[in-house]
Amino acid sequence: MARIVTLLIIYLVSQFMNAQMVSREKDSIVGVTIKVTVPNVTSNDGEVLFALYNSNENFINRNPIKRKKASISEGRASVIFKNVSAGEYAIMCLHDKNMNGKIDFNEVGIPIEDYGSTNNVFRMGPPLFEDAKFMIENKSLD
Repeated sequence: MARIVTLLIIYLVSQFMNAQMVSREKDSIVGVTIKVTVPNVTSNDGEVLFALYNSNENFINRNPIKRKKASISEGRASVIFKNVSAGEYAIMCLHDKNMNGKIDFNEVGIPIEDYGSTNNVFRMGPPLFEDAKFMIENKSLD
């Protein structure tokens, strides 16, 4: 009987230690939440794709650190990026009307699907990271 009680105590202590380690791991995930909303999608067709970038190189190569997609309701689409650490970021979005996962172009190379980036800078050609970037510090963004 004493052996069973000892094993039970060892088991409970080990479970408590594991729970503390998991709790510490969760606490060590430091980051903020970014909520992104596109308020004026031109139709409810398809979905809106969102991409979060953390460097000029990733932005140029279209290699986001996080991707999300959202359905469209009454001309609005929203996503939430969680656990984003401090640094410089840019977000691009695409109204993927035909849901093929990419931007479509006409025969002369002009996009036929709507797209945008943070800071809403308009220019001929694709957006630049320098124009679209913003800083994350220690508070969540809407």
